[in-house]
Amino acid sequence: MEILIFLTLLIVGYLVGSTIERQHFAKIIQQETQLSHIVAFSAKRPPDGFRDTFLVQGSVVVSSDYFKQFLSSWRLFFGGRLKSYETLLERARREAIVRMKQQAQLNGAHVIFNVKLETSVISDQSRQNNPIGTVEILAYGTAGKLS
Repeated sequence: MEILIFLTLLIVGYLVGSTIERQHFAKIIQQETQLSHIVAFSAKRPPDGFRDTFLVQGSVVVSSDYFKQFLSSWRLFFGGRLKSYETLLERARREAIVRMKQQAQLNGAHVIFNVKLETSVISDQSRQNNPIGTVEILAYGTAGKLS
């Protein structure tokens, strides 16, 4: 009976977490569409006619839900891709870039160049065998206006 309750909670938790993740992706896609007029690229040199430069940044901390961490720990045991962590990183990167573009838009920028992404893992050092489930992504670059 206890194993049935455990499995039921595990499945419900996984389904709820997956739904929340899909909703987060949908929100990110909507924001990316709204900010598509702001171009962001990694080239180190600004385009011709670039003026009024300033630093912009966007940061986000995202965590995988407990149930996906539990299932990923099994994947770690048997080997293979950790898809739940791949989607975690993708959501975090895209959200950080959206936040950076929002800051640029507030300041009237049209372009962001020299875009960089930094990733930090947030983990509990006292639990060495705990799978990583929380990351911070920082996106930053130089924004400006085109003449």
